[in-house]
Amino acid sequence: MTRMTMIEAVRSAMDVSMARDDNVVVFGEDVGYFGGVFRSTQGLQAKYGRTRCFDTPISESGIVGTAIGMAAYGLKPCVEIQFADYMYPAYDQLTQEAARIRYRSNGDFTCPIVVRMPTGGGIFGGQTHSQSPEALFTHVCGLKVIVPSNPYDAKGLLIAAIEDPDPVMFLEPKRLYNGPFDGHHERPVTPWSKHDLGEVPDGHYTIPIGKAEVRRAGSAVTVVAYGTMVHVALAAAEDAGIDAEVIDLRSLLPLDLDTIVQSVSKTGRCVVVHEATLTSGFGAEVVALVQEHCFYHLEAPVVRVAGWDTPYPHAQEWDYFPGPGRVGRALAEVMEA
Repeated sequence: MTRMTMIEAVRSAMDVSMARDDNVVVFGEDVGYFGGVFRSTQGLQAKYGRTRCFDTPISESGIVGTAIGMAAYGLKPCVEIQFADYMYPAYDQLTQEAARIRYRSNGDFTCPIVVRMPTGGGIFGGQTHSQSPEALFTHVCGLKVIVPSNPYDAKGLLIAAIEDPDPVMFLEPKRLYNGPFDGHHERPVTPWSKHDLGEVPDGHYTIPIGKAEVRRAGSAVTVVAYGTMVHVALAAAEDAGIDAEVIDLRSLLPLDLDTIVQSVSKTGRCVVVHEATLTSGFGAEVVALVQEHCFYHLEAPVVRVAGWDTPYPHAQEWDYFPGPGRVGRALAEVMEA
C-alpha cells in the first residue's frame, strides 16, 4: 500500500469520491487553485474542473448554506472550513438547518454534506487557530461527528462520510497532518511514512462510522481518547509502564459505547483524555456514560485530562496541551485510588 500523510489521505478520499460520483463537489476558501491552506485539496480543481472544486468568498455561513441547498437539490458537497475556529458564523446553518432537514421533512429530504475542519492546537496558532469545538456538535441531534487519528482512518472515514445521507462534521487534528504527534514537543516527530497506520490503500474503502478501535490492549486501566490525544495516551502508558488499554473513539456521534463498557468492565478504571476545554467537553459525556453503565465495576473515580477553562494560550501552549506527563499522572492517580 501507499504511504500517505493525513493530508494526502484526506485528499485521496475526496479524489476517489469525486471520481466515483459526479454529484460530489468540493468547495471552500482557497481550496481551488491554491489547494487549501494545508494543501488538502491540491490538484482537485485541475483534475475535475472549476464547477466541481472551487473557491468561495470568506463567508462560512455562505459556504454551509450553499452546501445545504446543493444537498437538497441532489448534490453531495464536501466543504472546508479553513480552521474549526471559524465555524461559528455557520453554526446556525449547521444546527438549525442541516441537522433538521431529515426530521422536518419526515424523511422526504436528507442533507448529505460533509464539513471538513482542521481542529486542535500544538502548532502555535494561538486562540483563533487552535480550538477544539467538537462538543458543540455532539449536542445536536441529526449531526454525526468524526475525529480521525491517522491517515488510514482519515481516508476510510471521510469516504464513508461523503457517502452518508446525513450531515457529517469531519474534524481533522492538524497536529497529526504530517506525523503521529505524541505530545513530546521536545522530540522530532516520526513521519507517517514510518508508521503502520500511514499505509493507505489507493482506491475506495470505508470504515464504519460509529465504531471505535482499541489501539493498545491492557487490563489495568482504560484510556478513552480521540484525535491527537490517542497518540499522547499511548505515549503516556508507555512512559509510565502501566498496562493501559487505549481506545480510539474515531466517531463521537454516533458513539461506540459497547467498546467502552466492555473495556471498563474489564479494567475497573478509566481515564478520559481530550484537548478541548474541560468544562462541558465531550469527556464529560463519556464519564457520565461510564458511571451509568460501569458503576459496579469501577475501582476508582473516573478522571479527565483536558485543556484549561481559558482561551487557548499562545505563550503557555505546552502547559495547556494535555501531554504525556499530565496523562501519566492521571493514570498513576487512578491506579493508586
